Amino acid sequence: MASQSESATGSRSGRLSDHAYKQIKHDIITCELEPGQPFTEELLAEQYGVGRAAVRAAVKRLYQEQLVQVGSAKRYTIAPITLKHAQDVYQMRFLLEPEAARMAAGNLSPEQIKDLERVGTAQYQPGNRQSAEDFLHANSKFHVEVARASGNEIMAEMVASLLDRAERLNHLSHMLGDRNEEAVHEHHELLDALIRGDGDCAEAVMRKQIESARNFVLGALMSSPVIQSTNVLGPLK
Repeated sequence: MASQSESATGSRSGRLSDHAYKQIKHDIITCELEPGQPFTEELLAEQYGVGRAAVRAAVKRLYQEQLVQVGSAKRYTIAPITLKHAQDVYQMRFLLEPEAARMAAGNLSPEQIKDLERVGTAQYQPGNRQSAEDFLHANSKFHVEVARASGNEIMAEMVASLLDRAERLNHLSHMLGDRNEEAVHEHHELLDALIRGDGDCAEAVMRKQIESARNFVLGALMSSPVIQSTNVLGPLK
């Protein structure tokens, strides 16, 4: 049976590894740690002020989330952002979100309408990491809330997971370009259709939104020096 001191040590170790995981993941998502950048456990331990054991546990989790690639001799690489990954994410969004919007039409509660009106007007300052991060959180909340209004919880969970996978794509593209006007207009147009209960219109508007966002993201990726210097896979379709 573990002693109190052993339990305390294990608890502290767990907190440190969890803290390291959250900090490193945040910096990967926001591209503070650049796609394709090599690193070692020692380097991250020094950079984040934690022990190698905490870094090792964090890197294991990040590897499972496909945000880190493992090389030889305990050397690692921040997973590159590829066009194929972007295409895969948007292909799945096309399959799920238009149908979710159709199902959500006419089913919004007053509280959901109020929340969607609030987050749907969020804007950002291109080139400002924190501003882009705040905007993207609001944008994800908007899309997940629409999916939840469909009444299909599994669909909502899948949409949330897809948006989580798209975070790095979105951070990089929104740092490079301005999509404020389009996003606000699209959110307003979709919310109007949802409130009217027009499922066909909501489905069409959501499909148009996703296509516009995909073109914006792919255009930014194609022009990014970070992407051009890493292993870009997958043809544009």
